[in-house]
Amino acid sequence: MTIDQPKAAMPDLFLIRHGETAWSLSGQHTGRSDIPLTAGGEDMARDLAPVLTQLRFAHVFASPRQRARRTCTLALEGRTGVVEPDLAEWDYGRYEGLTGDQIHDLDAGWNLFRDGCPDGESVADVVARADRLIARLRAMAGPIALFSHGHFGCVLGVRWAGLDVTAGEHLALDPASLSVLGPKPRHPDVPVIVRWNVVSAERLV
Repeated sequence: MTIDQPKAAMPDLFLIRHGETAWSLSGQHTGRSDIPLTAGGEDMARDLAPVLTQLRFAHVFASPRQRARRTCTLALEGRTGVVEPDLAEWDYGRYEGLTGDQIHDLDAGWNLFRDGCPDGESVADVVARADRLIARLRAMAGPIALFSHGHFGCVLGVRWAGLDVTAGEHLALDPASLSVLGPKPRHPDVPVIVRWNVVSAERLV
């Protein structure tokens, strides 16, 4: 007779989008381009420190892009995250650097979460990356900080909750926003979006 081992507790994931860049201001799709934070973006990252530095993260991971790594360093007051390639932004391929309006001039019916990107990542590519990362994170102890990007962050959120990737179209992540993914209260086996796109009170005005 075997004794069932208790399941490991589902970790809490704190998902932070990087701070403002020149291209986030202009609305240009920024995937593999390695663009720095603006001065305002650095201030946004520092504004996260009073909350994030109290959380005593068991693990900290950051996208390879400097905008995410710099946000991590500023928000955690010098702590650097382990570079995690799976946290990189969607590779936009031929649409890199274009605004949504420019893309729709080329393809009026285009939808990122349905169509993916020509010469970049397909929807299946990004879902596989998110699911692979989630499986690894579920095996870790929390809390875990993840410094990533807007569109990939939306994919991560919906896939954590077990939703189809097309639901990502209905989510938004502002620069330097904080979201929390974790277990549902009193239902520890149910993964949920606990908080989403939380920004400072000053930025809500």
